[in-house]
Amino acid sequence: MPGKRKRQHEIDYTLRRVFGKRSFRFAYSIQSTSLATFRSDELNNQVASMRKANVRVETINSTTTPATKSKIIEDLRCGHPLTRLLYVTPEYCQLDSFRNLLRVVHSQRELARIAVDEAHCVSEWGHDFRPSFQQLSFFKIEFPDVPVICLTATATPRVRADIIATLALDPATLRTFRMTTSRPNLHYEVRFKSDDADPYDSFLAWLRAAHTRRAANPSRASQLASQNQRPDNVPGIIYTLFRKDCESLAARLRADGIGAKPYHAGLPHAERAATLTNWVTNTPGFDVVVATTAFGMGIDKENVRFVVHWQLPKSFEGFYQEAGRAGRDGKASVCMLFYGREDRDRAASMMARDAARQLTKAGGSVAVQQQQLVHRAKSLQALVAYCEATDRCRHALIARYFGDGDVGVDDGGDDGGGGRGNGKEKGNGLAPPCDFACDWCKDAVGLVKRKEAGLASEEWCSTQREMGRYEVEGYE
Repeated sequence: MPGKRKRQHEIDYTLRRVFGKRSFRFAYSIQSTSLATFRSDELNNQVASMRKANVRVETINSTTTPATKSKIIEDLRCGHPLTRLLYVTPEYCQLDSFRNLLRVVHSQRELARIAVDEAHCVSEWGHDFRPSFQQLSFFKIEFPDVPVICLTATATPRVRADIIATLALDPATLRTFRMTTSRPNLHYEVRFKSDDADPYDSFLAWLRAAHTRRAANPSRASQLASQNQRPDNVPGIIYTLFRKDCESLAARLRADGIGAKPYHAGLPHAERAATLTNWVTNTPGFDVVVATTAFGMGIDKENVRFVVHWQLPKSFEGFYQEAGRAGRDGKASVCMLFYGREDRDRAASMMARDAARQLTKAGGSVAVQQQQLVHRAKSLQALVAYCEATDRCRHALIARYFGDGDVGVDDGGDDGGGGRGNGKEKGNGLAPPCDFACDWCKDAVGLVKRKEAGLASEEWCSTQREMGRYEVEGYE
């Protein structure tokens, strides 16, 4: 008798049907028990989304109660857990007690696959390296028959190669899926500033104009109402580097009638959780979240209409990742970065101070530490070049930094992200589509004028540096 034929499933179609989405950036099947290693930030939002989709999911992180944690552990200890998907942090995966539980589950052939999110944290060349991620190589060494999937949106070619080597992935059986960095619905814009001018009024005018346009469009208001969204809400995120700026900016916006809330690691967990939940559900008074980089991981919110960086981010990768939280529904959204040369020099000062502190710490490889610092410096340098550039499409600059294979922009050999080029065809590649979705493509002449009028001169900044005016204690 011929063997039973396996039924083939088109996974993307199945996920679209189950979750009601048009498309998926990454997809993997859930069978038996799957383990996903995540950073702990906003992990509970991911869990809630999976439960809404009727997936038996659990998580162990810093917010898990002892009773819940004991229940999950007992479920795993039986070898045939009811849990279909388990979210944990990389730090928890280092515990021998947890590894022994996984060995029990694996021995019963119930460990289906392992997913590593934010996989760039594995690499010493990544912008957010964490040693605990490197220990995840345990999975491929201990369970070589269990598939491993690594996900990241901010890995350069060098970081991708490092992830493969560090996690002991077999190149012979490895499959790599890449998406273009191009997101034509995002409008990238750099707004120039200096310490002498407060950008708040211009930003408030822009935000109010967005509210006015929406109010003047009845058909759009009706469409939003049909999607359980408030027509008077323009959801957004504003990133700041310092907690004091986070709270003061949120207070200013509230005073001007904008529903804004602060979000940073120094706030009580209950307050942060309430802000996240109400913002995701479009609750009045929670339209805009003013946050440090502690906000954003794992958030399932498609209708973010703008992401603003109030100061220069710490890295190019961090900027791209945070800006990418806008417009996930495919609709037009704005990614605005306020750039000042004083912020650039403060960032360089803090990086130099961090370098001195790190190299004096006991433990760890000095060579590795130096390597990380060099990468941080190059990433920041590339972001500064992106901000200073007035001769290139922003989408093309981003694609070039991440080594997007579909992009072939003549960069003139400059490796800092701001070389001259015309964005025309080069080899078999083309510049990513923009269609006036960046400040340069929209108004190149005006961009140059705004830069000249908005930035402090290099001579002034040099004088201030020599006087130690840009030395600050560090990020908060």
